[in-house]
Amino acid sequence: MASKPFSFIWFSFLILILLLYSPSSSADIPLTTPLPPETICSFTPYPSTCLSVLPKDNASFYDSGRFSIRHSLSQSNKFLKLIEKQLQRRSTFSQPTIRALQDCKYLASENVDFLSSCIGIVNKTSKVLPSLDAEDSQTLLSSVLTNLQTCLEGLQTTSSTGSVDNEVLDSIYGDSKQHGVSLALFTKAWVPKLRDATAFRPKNHPRFRKGRLPLKMSDEHRKIYGKAFHRRKLLQAGDEEVVVKDIVIVSKDGIGNFTTIHEAIAAAPNNSASSSGYFLIYVTAGVYEEYVSIESKKKYLFILGDGIGQTIVTGSRSVGDGWTTFNSATFAVVAQGFLAADITIRNTAGPSKGQAVALRSGADLSTFYRCSFEGYQDTLYAHSKRQFYRECNIYGTVDFIFGNAAVGLQNCNIYPRLPNKNQFNPITAQGRTDPNQNTGTFIHNCTIRAAEDLGTTKTYLGRPWKEYSRTVYVQSFLDNLIDPSGWREWNGDYALSTLYYAEYNNTGPGSNTSMRVTWPGYYVINDTDAAAFAVSNFLLGDSWLPQTGVPYTGGLI
Repeated sequence: MASKPFSFIWFSFLILILLLYSPSSSADIPLTTPLPPETICSFTPYPSTCLSVLPKDNASFYDSGRFSIRHSLSQSNKFLKLIEKQLQRRSTFSQPTIRALQDCKYLASENVDFLSSCIGIVNKTSKVLPSLDAEDSQTLLSSVLTNLQTCLEGLQTTSSTGSVDNEVLDSIYGDSKQHGVSLALFTKAWVPKLRDATAFRPKNHPRFRKGRLPLKMSDEHRKIYGKAFHRRKLLQAGDEEVVVKDIVIVSKDGIGNFTTIHEAIAAAPNNSASSSGYFLIYVTAGVYEEYVSIESKKKYLFILGDGIGQTIVTGSRSVGDGWTTFNSATFAVVAQGFLAADITIRNTAGPSKGQAVALRSGADLSTFYRCSFEGYQDTLYAHSKRQFYRECNIYGTVDFIFGNAAVGLQNCNIYPRLPNKNQFNPITAQGRTDPNQNTGTFIHNCTIRAAEDLGTTKTYLGRPWKEYSRTVYVQSFLDNLIDPSGWREWNGDYALSTLYYAEYNNTGPGSNTSMRVTWPGYYVINDTDAAAFAVSNFLLGDSWLPQTGVPYTGGLI
């Protein structure tokens, strides 16, 4: 009898310990308290990888996170050198293999830069970061995982994994787990549990009036380029306008500064600050048969055309012709703060050539307004980081809106078109591979209708390309082309319990959810859940969209 109180006390103590160190009560664990690595690693998706890396001594979440991110950087540097070593053997590889390895080299180099930037942030504080700062670093760490996955996909798509050293593949798989550990520890220690979406809202928004972008330029630019812009009806009066610091004109007839977009981009300044305004490239009407690539140093570049169907950039690269999906893009941009308006971007490879990208964007805080993206499989590659599309047209067949960015499409027209025989059309294939990535596809107040040639092709809202695929349709019009089940599996039960697919208050004959899939990860959500994906919340859009002058709806309508 006397042993019972002791047993009760011991049992209570055990319960207290379990509650203290259980992941389910993670909010109660002080982030600065030294803890065993087993406890720290239990909060990551790969505890064994985490334990093999962290020191054996007790440490705080902050110290462990810093150590893990430094290790991720070390591994990324090793991987870059490994890829460079492979490319020294290029004479033994096919051209598609070389292209895939060149993609890997570029993406690995990006990862070194991203991780170096994150280390600079986490070394400064052992406190939860402000929402915007945390979002910036979480975006970079999410992109590190996406880049490594893209490298792997390129090697697999070009059937080149058998020709490169096994060490490359082993490094990709191992490093992906390591980067997942770093992202988890950063999210745990530095990301606020509740983001303040209003903290960075500017006091004055540029005014958007009568369908015109409110551009503000110097008197010198107004005098020199006044005639050209009078035709575009873009000049406005007032103080709350989008600042343009310099302008060049691209015209195929030779009356502008350049005859190709490539030349104009090369003339743009490097590493501009957002406060100094946009470098505007006005591309007059015409068909530009060129592959446009805007590298990361060409920040805050604005490409403006004469309208959809008037200014057209076109190419035809495809996986079927030996390119990787990543480098098949007609138009590729990775420069922060990129803005495009009134332009058509095409890939004319056709449905039989497989993956063939029109636009690939890995540009953080990039915006596309009144643009048209036209292709077949994989038309719009929202590869990584944060992106916004407003009043755009997107045409395609299989997985034609895909990638792993945090992306919002608003007031857009989405047109599934006729694929190859016996194919079906999933509109989206979102590529989130880790539960801590701040990525997903938000489709808001858009219209989904059949292109003229679609016929009776089965069409779905999306399918899970990766394990944590996340796509949300909100307040959009879904025409009768959408199959009643709504969504399509990728392969059996793959990702059906880990994905997040949701619909809220859509309209049209394809919006009825009574016969939708019954997967564990599919939801019909309420207004509170839907609002979490709105532009002001999911993208923290109030902190960067106003300077573009592009209209947007921050919440639900």
